[in-house]
Amino acid sequence: MATQRCDIVIIGTGPGGEALAGRLARAGLDVVAVEAELVGGECPYWGCIPSKMLIRAANAVAETRRAAVVAGTSSIDPDYSLVFRRIRDEATTDWNDEIAVKRLTDAGVRVVRGHGRLVGARTVEVDGERYEASRGVVLNTGTTAGVPPIDGLAGTPYWTNREILMTESAPSSMVVVGGGAIGLELAQAFSRFGTEVTVLEAGPRILGPEEPESSALLAEVFRAEGIGVHEGVTIDGVAHDGQRFHVTCGDKTFEVEQVLVAAGRRSRLDDIGLEAVGVDATARFLQVDDEMRVTDGLWAIGDIVGRGAFTHVSMYQSERAARSILGEPLDEYDTSFPRVTFTDPEVGAVGMTEKQARDAGIAVRIGSTSIDASSRGFVHGPGNEGLLKLIVDDDRDVLVGATSVGPTGGETLSALAVAVRAEVPLATLRNTIYAYPTFWRAIESAL
Repeated sequence: MATQRCDIVIIGTGPGGEALAGRLARAGLDVVAVEAELVGGECPYWGCIPSKMLIRAANAVAETRRAAVVAGTSSIDPDYSLVFRRIRDEATTDWNDEIAVKRLTDAGVRVVRGHGRLVGARTVEVDGERYEASRGVVLNTGTTAGVPPIDGLAGTPYWTNREILMTESAPSSMVVVGGGAIGLELAQAFSRFGTEVTVLEAGPRILGPEEPESSALLAEVFRAEGIGVHEGVTIDGVAHDGQRFHVTCGDKTFEVEQVLVAAGRRSRLDDIGLEAVGVDATARFLQVDDEMRVTDGLWAIGDIVGRGAFTHVSMYQSERAARSILGEPLDEYDTSFPRVTFTDPEVGAVGMTEKQARDAGIAVRIGSTSIDASSRGFVHGPGNEGLLKLIVDDDRDVLVGATSVGPTGGETLSALAVAVRAEVPLATLRNTIYAYPTFWRAIESAL
């Protein structure tokens, strides 16, 4: 078996892996990047970018309809084929990674196609070729769609986030299995293109990881838009008769054209050789320190480390891994964890939820306000639903968490994210001028 030598091997080139490979190569290291699918990973081809293009189009449909209330007669005939063409031509370049590969090779990275496995410390095998890395190996293998063990589901042509973002037309009807961020974003977007959508959530509420107030508001908005939301349900079985799906929940059966499974993600940790380096291959996530190190000579970044399955988190971690590998100084790990669910209204959050803060023993105070009661909400009119919720550590008088729901919830979150990250004293936040009339002025009201 042939063996090649290098400084670093990176298995998986999702956003963090791709960024890390380029960063290390530009720093003068000999980098081998191993990719079994497409360079760039889930985000540009089946995740963030195409889904946000779809959401942008769906929101334009909704705003056109709202214009009738505030600006005069308006109408729109939604055409999903325009969305598909834009995704194919602008976002994914027809699901081809030639441009992404060129970015890496131009930086001096050796891109190797195939499935990479650890076969020993600092050694990776790819289709009969071995690569020995003097500095070590970085794992960035990402996640795949989790498919719950529902009776009959495995034998049906269900969709995951990949298939739905490659479809050329919107189905007439759809059941979404799972009420998390991905399921909710796609449910609302397709509903606005004419799909009759039903969301089935096994937990007690949709958007379970976020504040209950966010869940309740979003459920109310969805139902007002004609989207069925069923929480705390058990799916007993799924069948497909060659034309349509039949989804059974107790004594009720939903008959639909398509089923989207959006019930979480599963780490790709199987068959990457973790046992060869003494690491548990059956764990849900890899345990890393704040330098993203698993063991000596082995780092991991991205979704597989369980610190937040988001592109921006992976990118942050890639820089930390780069600094660790290059021996550069590292600041304290940022645990503020900002995140946004791009529904309409957007649900932005940072830091702890109220429950997490109370469970941590923090003396909690809450500040909250309704966005639609603010001046900007009043001016905005239709589609102004939202709220701000602040989680205060009463002993230290700083924010430890915040939620921003509204038409620009993700953007309004930015001020709150800085406040949580920097532990800005509440006295400073209160003694601050908030531009009028903006959505983020509601922070002052919540305070």
